[in-house]
Amino acid sequence: MYLRIRHSTTYRYGGPVTFGPHRLMLRPRDSFDLRVVDTALSISPSARLRWMHDAYGNSVAIANFEKPADTLDIVSELVVQRFGSALPRTEIETTGMTGVVYTEGERAVLQPYLDHAAADPDHLLDQWLADFRARIGQGTGHLLRDLAQAISVGLTYALRYDEGTQHPADTLRQRSGSCRDYAWLFIELARRMGFAARFVTGYIHDRTPNSAGLVSTVGLTHAWADVFIPGDGWVEFDPTNNLVADRQLLRVAVARVPEDASPVSGSFTGLAGSFLGLGVGVTIETIDAPA
Repeated sequence: MYLRIRHSTTYRYGGPVTFGPHRLMLRPRDSFDLRVVDTALSISPSARLRWMHDAYGNSVAIANFEKPADTLDIVSELVVQRFGSALPRTEIETTGMTGVVYTEGERAVLQPYLDHAAADPDHLLDQWLADFRARIGQGTGHLLRDLAQAISVGLTYALRYDEGTQHPADTLRQRSGSCRDYAWLFIELARRMGFAARFVTGYIHDRTPNSAGLVSTVGLTHAWADVFIPGDGWVEFDPTNNLVADRQLLRVAVARVPEDASPVSGSFTGLAGSFLGLGVGVTIETIDAPA
């Protein structure tokens, strides 16, 4: 399946402002399940680009601007070929509730993804897991599938335009959140069950004619989780849409915590109140194989 992805980000200001360096995470890395066929990146006002791989191995472009402006436009265009993801085994024993068995070498590499990154002083996450344990006897037999489904059906999806990700405890208190809030909650719960988990940003492509198959909003970026399962490796879990290793998920970047995987981040210097707003648009279309 070949896809053309266009991701536009527009910042608007009340007058010319000076831009600091901007960090762009808009290009996926090739793998057995996703091949990058073509890329284009346009920025206005013009900027000098320096490419690098970050600590996670993501492709990152650092943009340095030469002149002030009252609008910043960043447009990424990709052509990718998406293959099927590696599905996990049929069952994960519920012993994973108290810890999954990684080899010594795996644990040395995975330790950052095993450590909790969100404090739980009121034990809300622990209590939620205790209730989940009590219900798991009627589950599917696959622990992480059941976890994703429990979040999907137990929360109400809410589109949020403000920056950042909710604390997992706040998502439980409010019983609602955006895709990145669902993903972050899933990750911190999976870590408390002994699994190595990481945050993933990218896009979701709906193959249904009317998008009825998705909870998340089409036309925006998307976020989900990867969990490292012994014998299966990194497997995608999307608690927002209750998907597992699905071809609709188009990965761009991975990180230990959400703030390390922001598609666009940077700074500006200007008068107080200069910032007027941010617009993001994503279009994805299926195309024929490039010649």
